[in-house]
Formats: sequence, structure tokens, C-alpha cells
Amino acid sequence: MRRGALEHCVLALLRDSPRYGVELVQTLGASGALTTSEGTIYPLLSRLRRDGLVETTWQESVSGPPRRYYSLTEAGHGSLAEFTAEWTRFRDAVEGFLAPSEGR
Repeated sequence: MRRGALEHCVLALLRDSPRYGVELVQTLGASGALTTSEGTIYPLLSRLRRDGLVETTWQESVSGPPRRYYSLTEAGHGSLAEFTAEWTRFRDAVEGFLAPSEGR
């Protein structure tokens, strides 16, 4: 379940502004539940790029070599919107089963 959600968490992080890979790893790790590594993120980003959900640009860095920044394409925005709607229905259904209930 985590693996499937990770892809869409990355898309959500790219929704408002481009980010580079290490920044994504750090932001996901800060959540506590989505700690991941560069060895997971970069193959995922490559697949998302091949699938047309993200695009890349190179930008100079003030502290080292140029960085590859990832941003959402129109298809990426659409995929994220579809997942968000499905996730809400899924989450609500699971919470309905997990919540204590009389007579269930």
C-alpha cells in the first residue's frame, strides 16, 4: 500500500512547484511514515517521466553541480486528481471499518 501511495505523494509534492530528487527524499522523510532513499526516488522519477507525468529541467545550484528539477505535466495533474478522488473514497471506507461501531 505504501509503494502505491508513494508515487502519488511525490506527484502531490510537485503540484505547486518543481523540486529536485534529494529535496523530495528529505520532505518525504520528514513525514516519518514515508522515509525513503534516493535509490527508491530516482527510479520512480524516471518511470514518472517515461509515463509523461513529470518533466525535467536542469538548474544551476549555488552549492554544487546543476540539479535536475521535476515538475508535473498536464497528465501528472490529471493522474493526481484521479488518485485524490479515489484515495478519499478508499480512506473513508477503511476508516468506516476501523472505527468502533455498535452492532457490527
